[in-house]
Amino acid sequence: MSILSVVICIALLVLLTARWNINPFIAFLITAITGGIMLGIPLDKIPDSIEKGMGGILGSLTAIICLGAMFGKLIADSGAAQKITSVLITFCGEKYITWALMLTGLFVGIPLFYNVGFVLLVPLVFAVAYQTKLPAVYLGIPLLAALSVTHGFLPPHPSPTALVPQFKADMGMTLIYGFIIGVPTMMIAGPIFSRFLKNIRSEPLATFTPEFIADHALPSTAKSFSIALLPVFLLTIASILTPVLAGQAQLKPYVTFIGNPMMVMLISLLIASYSLGLARGHKLTSIMQTYTQALKDISVILLIIAGAGALKQIFVDSGVSTEIAAGLKNIPANPLFLGWLIAFIIRICLGSATVAGLTAAGIVAPLVLASPEINPNLMVLAIGAGSLMCSHVNDSGFWMYKEYFNLSLKQTFASWSLMETIVGTVGLIGVLALDMFV
Repeated sequence: MSILSVVICIALLVLLTARWNINPFIAFLITAITGGIMLGIPLDKIPDSIEKGMGGILGSLTAIICLGAMFGKLIADSGAAQKITSVLITFCGEKYITWALMLTGLFVGIPLFYNVGFVLLVPLVFAVAYQTKLPAVYLGIPLLAALSVTHGFLPPHPSPTALVPQFKADMGMTLIYGFIIGVPTMMIAGPIFSRFLKNIRSEPLATFTPEFIADHALPSTAKSFSIALLPVFLLTIASILTPVLAGQAQLKPYVTFIGNPMMVMLISLLIASYSLGLARGHKLTSIMQTYTQALKDISVILLIIAGAGALKQIFVDSGVSTEIAAGLKNIPANPLFLGWLIAFIIRICLGSATVAGLTAAGIVAPLVLASPEINPNLMVLAIGAGSLMCSHVNDSGFWMYKEYFNLSLKQTFASWSLMETIVGTVGLIGVLALDMFV
């Protein structure tokens, strides 16, 4: 009966969000309350569980996600993202233009949240298509594959960042493993797959013609790349130094402090504020306005994460998560595959990769915490891969791509949906392969 209640909860969440277009945060709260009643939690305890779930998941994430949003917004508004794109395309040349666009999606996608990266970079694809006379879909898929990989696999993006504390994983190691798996994944789903899409012709809407910042007003190449990748450098260095300095009682606290994800994002933001803002003549008030807009953009994601935390806590407090975990443990399949499969199923039902990842995590977290042999960093990536599978008509990204590129539904399925499925499938293969060595 308990597992049936979970299935009913997920079905209710699907109906509320996909069928009746209820705001995801409200849908999560309604589902959590319904689930609490069905699973036998006393009525007076349900609000406590919901508050505990929201506070628990946001407590460690709010600062990271908000600082990341402000950092990414500054990278975009300062012209650093445009500079990175221009340099990579010039460096690679027209022959390897799809690889240049993939690298653009990787470098720029790390600090930018997916929707922001999409809106910012897709018009640049159209500009390249206009200059080279190459099909827009052929050029766009490599960049979007890279954006999808960063969105699903790499902190500080919301879904992987939210999964790390749930599994007690390490942010730095998850980032390193994410690169190891993500780069080959985006290569296959991007430049290699896009070779088969040259016959898909599209006429991007004139509405999305890009507005470029003049070259003389752009930050330098070195500054653009170094600032955009600064959080990655700091997290990676901290992950490498932590075990090396394990016996150094005097130095270890400093490395732990600076390597904390919140401190990494704060340090990166402060450096970026000066280098890309104040040092280039921008007033502090205008920089703060940029950050205020970034927080408005990220508020919906924070509410979705909070709602997912509430539903997860209902599952935990009722004991159903432990029951499901015990059942999953007896299934003769790799736990990483099971995590991927659950996220995959929820993704098909709900559409949102972030919601799919967070919901799946709430179900499999007890299994990971109770089984030391399961690598929690790889479980983050397995669920991330599953949450990207089979994007279709209930995914906002599907419609953004279709409308921006002015495609038919058939063309969108043949390019976008298949690309996302390749990302999820190759990502799983990479996780299982890496699991054999770590």
